[in-house]
Amino acid sequence: MFSELINLLGACFRPSSDRCAHRGSVAGGCQDGLLWFKDLGQHLNGEFSMAVVQANNLLEDQSQIESGNLSSLESGPHGTFVGVYDGHGGPETSRYVNDHLFQHLKRFISEHQSVSADVIRKAFQATEEGFMSTVTKLWPVSPQIAAVGSCCLAGIISGDTLYIANLGDSRAVLGRAVKATGEVLAIQLSTEHNASIESVRQELYSMHPEDSQIVVLKHNVWRVKGLIQVSRSIGDVYLKKPEFNREPLIAKCRLREPFEKPILSSEPSILAQQLEPHDRFVIFASDGLWEQLSNQEAVDIVQNHARNGSARRLVKAALQEAARKREMRCSDLKKIDRGVRRHFHDDITVIVLYLDWNMMSTVSSIRSAKLSIRGGGINLPPNTLAPCTTSSEASDN
Repeated sequence: MFSELINLLGACFRPSSDRCAHRGSVAGGCQDGLLWFKDLGQHLNGEFSMAVVQANNLLEDQSQIESGNLSSLESGPHGTFVGVYDGHGGPETSRYVNDHLFQHLKRFISEHQSVSADVIRKAFQATEEGFMSTVTKLWPVSPQIAAVGSCCLAGIISGDTLYIANLGDSRAVLGRAVKATGEVLAIQLSTEHNASIESVRQELYSMHPEDSQIVVLKHNVWRVKGLIQVSRSIGDVYLKKPEFNREPLIAKCRLREPFEKPILSSEPSILAQQLEPHDRFVIFASDGLWEQLSNQEAVDIVQNHARNGSARRLVKAALQEAARKREMRCSDLKKIDRGVRRHFHDDITVIVLYLDWNMMSTVSSIRSAKLSIRGGGINLPPNTLAPCTTSSEASDN
């Protein structure tokens, strides 16, 4: 089936230059209908490719690459930061994370003069606390913001170390070459927090032994309190602070019974991975991609094609698979507008970060290089609050 998918990609993907011919140029990339892409660019440690396709009426995925100085000090450290933020219940939290997480990270790196798991953890905590403060301020006029949250996947390259921090079910996958065969294997770097995973359910049971309904199988899907699939996030304040699990938040966004301790966590899982010369690239993507493609399928697509347009190629492969599942043509799927499109697939964000060892070993000579880019999409003004979704809609993450 996968070989057929590769062959069918031609129906959905036409290689092109990054000049955006017949398309709009938006925020450093190109807009083609609901697809935004930056086919190829340069970061401090190599090249990258980036693509976003929108399915929700309001784009809930947000993303960014920041490359250059990782601190507020001229002395560095220098490196590359990648963020993929998959919102649920609305775009407010993912937008907030996009605006604040990297700034908090720079502040803590400056204070400690290095990148570490502790520094990353502090940046996540500061982002969570900042969003909670925003919810408190907006609660009297916009209580539905208490039911908005976001998964949060971050990658930081500093020297020859790659840090991966994750909340929720976005995923980072490394493509690593096997010396003996030349094959490139997929290695998942991120730890996911989704109730569909047995170990996550056991963690929730152990943290809430008094609550037999902490995880519920609903419509054949495991959900925390029957509402949401992810067990860790930024936001979702109504499941973390009991004072927000009440009116004026509308009933379908509230738990019927009160709770005393947080149901969801904002503590990220963090991995420090020493990079090696046979590490080729890392794919960062929201779960919209991984619902359609396996880790190895995604790595094979990147490895077996040119770098130019690799993220867009992965998005198109996911769309092809989504169309196949519904027994329709990819070209017909692309005609479906945002909002209705969500019935066929989720928002999908993909960043392929290539690891060029020669550049990584001589990074001190190109410290002046700087990059800051965000994934695009069709967005309403940032202060537009999306209405609270139903339980099934809010739990798609």
